Amino acid sequence: MDASGITSTLFNNLNFRGERQKVISSNIANINTPNYKTKELVFENELNNSKNKTSLEMYKTNTKHLSMSNTVSSYPKTNLVEIKGLEEQNDGNNVNLDTQMGEMSKNKMIFDAIQSSIKKDALFFKSVIDSSSKN
Repeated sequence: MDASGITSTLFNNLNFRGERQKVISSNIANINTPNYKTKELVFENELNNSKNKTSLEMYKTNTKHLSMSNTVSSYPKTNLVEIKGLEEQNDGNNVNLDTQMGEMSKNKMIFDAIQSSIKKDALFFKSVIDSSSKN
Protein backbone atom coordinates (compact mmCIF):
# COMPACT_ATOMS: atom_id res chain seq x y z
CA MET A 1 0.00 0.00 0.00
CA ASP A 2 1.33 3.40 -0.93
CA ALA A 3 1.23 6.19 1.61
CA SER A 4 0.04 8.57 -1.12
CA GLY A 5 -0.36 8.76 -4.87
CA ILE A 6 3.13 10.17 -5.25
CA THR A 7 4.94 7.40 -3.35
CA SER A 8 5.66 5.20 -6.35
CA THR A 9 6.95 8.21 -8.31
CA LEU A 10 9.28 9.10 -5.43
CA PHE A 11 10.61 5.54 -5.23
CA ASN A 12 11.13 5.38 -9.01
CA ASN A 13 13.04 8.65 -8.90
CA LEU A 14 15.06 7.40 -5.92
CA ASN A 15 15.99 4.27 -7.88
CA PHE A 16 16.99 6.43 -10.85
CA ARG A 17 19.22 8.57 -8.63
CA GLY A 18 20.91 5.43 -7.26
CA GLU A 19 21.58 4.17 -10.79
CA ARG A 20 22.82 7.60 -11.87
CA GLN A 21 25.27 7.61 -8.96
CA LYS A 22 26.67 4.30 -10.26
CA VAL A 23 27.17 5.79 -13.73
CA ILE A 24 28.93 8.87 -12.35
CA SER A 25 31.14 6.65 -10.17
CA SER A 26 31.98 4.57 -13.23
CA ASN A 27 32.98 7.71 -15.12
CA ILE A 28 35.29 8.74 -12.27
CA ALA A 29 36.75 5.23 -12.00
CA ASN A 30 37.59 5.31 -15.71
CA ILE A 31 39.23 8.73 -15.71
CA ASN A 32 42.57 7.23 -16.79
CA THR A 33 41.16 4.65 -19.23
CA PRO A 34 42.23 5.42 -22.81
CA ASN A 35 39.35 6.19 -25.21
CA TYR A 36 36.73 6.05 -22.41
CA LYS A 37 33.82 8.39 -23.09
CA THR A 38 31.77 10.06 -20.36
CA LYS A 39 28.36 8.42 -19.95
CA GLU A 40 25.11 9.83 -18.63
CA LEU A 41 21.90 8.15 -17.48
CA VAL A 42 19.01 10.12 -18.94
CA PHE A 43 15.55 10.12 -17.39
CA GLU A 44 14.61 13.79 -17.30
CA ASN A 45 14.09 13.86 -21.07
CA GLU A 46 11.35 11.25 -20.77
CA LEU A 47 9.76 13.18 -17.91
CA ASN A 48 9.93 16.48 -19.79
CA ASN A 49 8.46 14.87 -22.92
CA SER A 50 5.57 13.51 -20.86
CA LYS A 51 4.85 16.97 -19.39
CA ASN A 52 4.28 18.36 -22.88
CA LYS A 53 1.54 15.83 -23.61
CA THR A 54 -1.99 16.27 -22.33
CA SER A 55 -2.33 12.53 -21.73
CA LEU A 56 0.06 9.63 -21.45
CA GLU A 57 -0.66 6.29 -23.00
CA MET A 58 0.80 2.86 -22.48
CA TYR A 59 2.99 1.47 -25.23
CA LYS A 60 1.11 -1.20 -27.19
CA THR A 61 3.12 -4.08 -28.63
CA ASN A 62 0.10 -5.76 -30.15
CA THR A 63 -3.02 -4.35 -31.81
CA LYS A 64 -5.18 -6.55 -29.54
CA HIS A 65 -3.90 -4.85 -26.39
CA LEU A 66 -6.34 -2.56 -24.60
CA SER A 67 -5.77 1.15 -24.82
CA MET A 68 -5.38 2.82 -21.44
CA SER A 69 -5.30 6.61 -21.37
CA ASN A 70 -3.82 8.79 -18.61
CA THR A 71 -1.51 6.09 -17.32
CA VAL A 72 2.19 6.25 -16.69
CA SER A 73 4.49 3.24 -16.56
CA SER A 74 5.74 2.57 -13.03
CA TYR A 75 9.23 1.98 -14.44
CA PRO A 76 10.26 5.02 -16.46
CA LYS A 77 12.59 4.59 -19.41
CA THR A 78 16.20 5.49 -18.79
CA ASN A 79 18.90 5.64 -21.40
CA LEU A 80 22.64 5.33 -20.94
CA VAL A 81 24.20 7.70 -23.47
CA GLU A 82 27.68 8.94 -24.26
CA ILE A 83 28.10 12.68 -23.84
CA LYS A 84 29.19 14.23 -27.13
CA GLY A 85 31.26 17.35 -27.64
CA LEU A 86 33.42 17.15 -24.52
CA GLU A 87 37.09 18.08 -24.67
CA GLU A 88 39.22 14.97 -25.06
CA GLN A 89 42.65 14.33 -23.63
CA ASN A 90 45.50 12.99 -25.77
CA ASP A 91 44.47 9.40 -24.99
CA GLY A 92 40.88 9.94 -26.21
CA ASN A 93 39.36 10.05 -22.72
CA ASN A 94 36.88 12.90 -22.13
CA VAL A 95 36.08 12.52 -18.41
CA ASN A 96 36.37 15.78 -16.46
CA LEU A 97 36.82 15.09 -12.75
CA ASP A 98 35.48 18.49 -11.63
CA THR A 99 32.32 18.09 -13.69
CA GLN A 100 31.72 14.54 -12.47
CA MET A 101 32.26 15.50 -8.83
CA GLY A 102 29.79 18.36 -9.26
CA GLU A 103 27.23 16.01 -10.84
CA MET A 104 27.77 13.49 -8.04
CA SER A 105 27.20 16.18 -5.42
CA LYS A 106 24.06 17.45 -7.18
CA ASN A 107 22.73 13.90 -7.55
CA LYS A 108 23.32 13.18 -3.85
CA MET A 109 21.46 16.33 -2.80
CA ILE A 110 18.48 15.36 -4.95
CA PHE A 111 18.67 11.76 -3.63
CA ASP A 112 18.63 13.06 -0.03
CA ALA A 113 15.69 15.39 -0.78
CA ILE A 114 13.67 12.54 -2.30
CA GLN A 115 14.53 10.29 0.62
CA SER A 116 13.37 13.01 3.03
CA SER A 117 10.12 13.38 1.06
CA ILE A 118 9.47 9.64 1.30
CA LYS A 119 10.02 9.74 5.07
CA LYS A 120 7.66 12.70 5.48
CA ASP A 121 5.08 11.00 3.29
CA ALA A 122 5.28 7.87 5.45
CA LEU A 123 5.08 9.89 8.67
CA PHE A 124 1.99 11.69 7.40
CA PHE A 125 0.39 8.36 6.49
CA LYS A 126 1.28 6.97 9.93
CA SER A 127 -0.22 10.01 11.68
CA VAL A 128 -3.46 9.55 9.76
CA ILE A 129 -3.63 5.89 10.80
CA ASP A 130 -2.77 6.74 14.43
CA SER A 131 -5.41 9.48 14.64
CA SER A 132 -8.09 7.26 13.09
CA SER A 133 -7.40 4.48 15.62
CA LYS A 134 -8.05 6.84 18.54
CA ASN A 135 -11.68 7.36 17.54
